[in-house]
Amino acid sequence: MKELYKIHAEMCKVFSNSTRLEILNLLRDKELSVTELIEKTKLSQANISQHLSIMKSKGIVISGRKGKNIYYKLTNPKIIKAFDIIKEVLSERLRNS
Repeated sequence: MKELYKIHAEMCKVFSNSTRLEILNLLRDKELSVTELIEKTKLSQANISQHLSIMKSKGIVISGRKGKNIYYKLTNPKIIKAFDIIKEVLSERLRNS
């Protein structure tokens, strides 16, 4: 059980960054290339690549090459369910304050 808590905490660290949350949301229901993520976030390629590397190392996204482009997608759609529940709780808190 302690091992589960450890990897849970590691995954939560990934979500402690607003840029990674934005990337997660963009990958919600489709795979996107690094170029598409750069266009949508207006961030540099180095910045996007760094965040994707962290997310990949924690098993949140996987990548695949298609031609010249590298595409990323979520490893498990349940990650979005967790993301949405946390967002709902925070939205309710904002409305009630």
